[in-house]
Amino acid sequence: MPENETYAKGLEGVVAGESEICRIDGQNGRLYYLGYPIEELARDSDFEETTYLLLYGRLPNRQELAEFSRKLRAGRDLSEQVLAMIRGFPKAAHPMELLQSVISYLSGYVQHRIQHSPTCNCRDTLHQVAQVASVLAAWQRFREGREYVPPRPDLAHGANFLYMLRGQEPEPYEGRIMDTALVLHAEHGFNASTFTARVVASTMSTCYCSISAAIGALYGSLHGGANERVMKAVEEIGSRGNVKKFLDNELDRAHKIMGMGHRIYKAKDPRALIMEQFLEELSGKKKDTRYLEILKELERDFRSRMEEKGKPLYPNVDFFSGAVYSLLGIPTILFTPVFAIARVSGWLAHILEQRKDNRLYRPASLYTGAAERHYVPLAERS
Repeated sequence: MPENETYAKGLEGVVAGESEICRIDGQNGRLYYLGYPIEELARDSDFEETTYLLLYGRLPNRQELAEFSRKLRAGRDLSEQVLAMIRGFPKAAHPMELLQSVISYLSGYVQHRIQHSPTCNCRDTLHQVAQVASVLAAWQRFREGREYVPPRPDLAHGANFLYMLRGQEPEPYEGRIMDTALVLHAEHGFNASTFTARVVASTMSTCYCSISAAIGALYGSLHGGANERVMKAVEEIGSRGNVKKFLDNELDRAHKIMGMGHRIYKAKDPRALIMEQFLEELSGKKKDTRYLEILKELERDFRSRMEEKGKPLYPNVDFFSGAVYSLLGIPTILFTPVFAIARVSGWLAHILEQRKDNRLYRPASLYTGAAERHYVPLAERS
């Protein structure tokens, strides 16, 4: 390898671009959107306002937020063509495969106020953000043999998703928790799916193509499926008393404990702290503490073992989020798609930022193949 070139597997530690959108202080467990601490946004903001912040780079005034929310909510309903596609999608397919397909399909069935192109201002349509939740709710309803529930413009994004999923309005605290969960997952720097979106955007492809590609990256179990695997572990454990036996078996086989540890955070993920509080609240209101008891014991026992080895590990956002979604009545198969409902705001923000000062991504690779060799005619090969 030439002296002026470096190699980092998985691009770990490589600075691949500049961004004003997100800052992660992994050493101290802090997360910021456009400079605002995630704790403040989770406490004081909502998903619609946070989406405005991500797309415009600033908080809106009252009139701007009202107009933005009106536009976003007006874009939630699905056309008959899109509903027909959802109904006809293969029953055995995963909803992430549906989302990846339907995003491209959506681009043909929305009314654009501007010419749709690789350089259009996607802030003016918002269908990518508004309709992902509607698609997912419709898919689940059809899967259960029930009818599509049209969105309600008087409900916030999280509450409306639960309404379209259930067919009845959620309790106010449920809607608040769901909406804040979307805030927590809306953005997280140059993660795999966001980087995928920026790479596709750098080719001057459309925002729909970029988001579809990002959904494909999120579908991978190393990125978006961790909370689903956490809940499978919780169900396998069954009760708090079985945690030690579970950990003994998993660690003896050198298995990763899903939801524990993070490549960036060297302290507890700030999003996990908030999701843990939500789990405590939901467990109390629904009088069901089994998930909370198992997860807290799992965290305590695993962290104790790792600290003895000098390897302190902390929960990430996936550790508690699956249990929160389960208590909200969201089926496990929807966990990763719910991640996409939130992260589509961050993806779109990065796509727009990429376009402002674009350069096509074209990294070099380290060749490890054969040295120069010459073609041997088929008849002469042994």
